[in-house]
Amino acid sequence: MKIMEEQASGFLLAWHNFMENGAYVLIALAVVIYIITKLRISSFKELKQKYDFTSKYESKLLWVMHLCIALAITAYANTYKDETVELNFVWFFVRLFITIAIGTLYGYVAFLILKFYYPTAQSKRLKKFRYTPRVNPKTGNKMKLLSEEEEDVYLDEGMQAEENIFSVDYDVWIDQETGETKIEKYPGNLIAIECDRCGFQTLKLESEEIISEATETEEGKIVQHYKCSYCNRIKHKDKKLGLVRKDGQFIVPENATFVDDPLGGKKVILIKVEIHAKDGESKSFEFQNLKEAQKFMDEFDFDRVVEK
Repeated sequence: MKIMEEQASGFLLAWHNFMENGAYVLIALAVVIYIITKLRISSFKELKQKYDFTSKYESKLLWVMHLCIALAITAYANTYKDETVELNFVWFFVRLFITIAIGTLYGYVAFLILKFYYPTAQSKRLKKFRYTPRVNPKTGNKMKLLSEEEEDVYLDEGMQAEENIFSVDYDVWIDQETGETKIEKYPGNLIAIECDRCGFQTLKLESEEIISEATETEEGKIVQHYKCSYCNRIKHKDKKLGLVRKDGQFIVPENATFVDDPLGGKKVILIKVEIHAKDGESKSFEFQNLKEAQKFMDEFDFDRVVEK
């Protein structure tokens, strides 16, 4: 009995040291990730580089940082009340469960902050990076941001095609004294794929064709037809439909991907908007979420997207 108590005491001591040291390492790692992220952003000389790094990587790195903190909280909490655990080993598992719950709660709160609050703060900084006047490194002159109408003169046909379908947005800055220009590329509001022929982000879904209907035992199949609005490249892609239940509803395939969107508490794959003009001309556009669709409708100009 005494040997078992000594073994249990030794295990608890080793556990305590492991958890305590692990907590310190994780906190140090979280601090390092935060410092490196901020130093990396500040190290870029170009505002466009700051914009790209912030938009692509900052939130991911901060999420990893918060995961480290959550694990550190869990680890350090597992060093609390060792004297109680020594009296009854059941408390070891009780403490483990409670600390995991606390760490999970922190991680969930951090996730909600990064998902709902952080994008607003990040958006303000991204706008500052994007619209702060550029400086010509050769002359030191402040450059002027051209309007949508003025910038077309400096964009080639492929770039204009990308802008016309709202898949890419270009900013053109000009040094009014020397005439030197700087063109920066930003993501647009609509979904478009990079064309493997011309290299522009102008490959759009034109139509879908059902090849085989889904049944209760077999998945269906559709073919998606894509067309490049610049070089007219045609591309086809096969896609599976989920099985159909007896009530007629689709069973979503396990590997299906969804985009989160608060539309009646449901998951949204995409939002499709069709706009019809009085002369019979029509256009359809696809969005990943309601926010993108609303932004597009606020800025929409039918004449701009009508093919010539």
